[in-house]
Amino acid sequence: MDDHGDAKTFRPSSGIEVHDISKTYRVGEVRVQALRHVSLVIAPGEFVFVTGRNGAGKSTLLNCLATLEQPDEGRIAIAGTEVTQMTSAGRSALRARQIGYVFQQRGLLAELTALENVMLPAMMRMSSRDARRLATVLLGQVGIADRADHLPGQLSGGQQQRTAIARALINDPAILFVDEPTASLDTTASREVLEIFDRLNRALGYTIVMVSHEETDARHARRLVRMSDGDIVEDRPLS
Repeated sequence: MDDHGDAKTFRPSSGIEVHDISKTYRVGEVRVQALRHVSLVIAPGEFVFVTGRNGAGKSTLLNCLATLEQPDEGRIAIAGTEVTQMTSAGRSALRARQIGYVFQQRGLLAELTALENVMLPAMMRMSSRDARRLATVLLGQVGIADRADHLPGQLSGGQQQRTAIARALINDPAILFVDEPTASLDTTASREVLEIFDRLNRALGYTIVMVSHEETDARHARRLVRMSDGDIVEDRPLS
């Protein structure tokens, strides 16, 4: 991740187009429609905040956009490529090249240090030495270089989240998908984590799609999308 100061570097491969997608889950004998014919266009360099009550469909939408789940119908294109027509292997390759995902539960491996957790996704494409060097740089950029040798259980919640952000960045993705980034964080840690995403978007041009039920988390976003019952009920720019 190169720092270009205040000059925003748009990543032309980071646009997302969603056309009429639906998704239904079966819970026992009950069918639950999580998404209802959702359409959405996200331009390169946008910071979109998706909100709504529990069960509104926002996490399902995020997972479909990130190619972690397939919609039952409709189309999703990333950088002009229709990902809903890709094989599973093709979607995995696209995620490795284009997508970074910050999970709500962070997903850090307890037996690995912060540095090793960040290195892990890069080990298939570069040497261990290069991955270590890049992971060290990224931990510094999220403000926890001094915690590189600590296990996740030795880190605060905010430090764990910063580690997860650094890990999501190590393959230099065009798009960051972020699920409930301030869950279980105190006010100070929440502010600091959100400021990292603000910098990634404003200064470095990352396209960010963030899901949260905490509307105060939207303060650094440029656009708000509100969902209810599997559909988008509000889509407006933020100042």
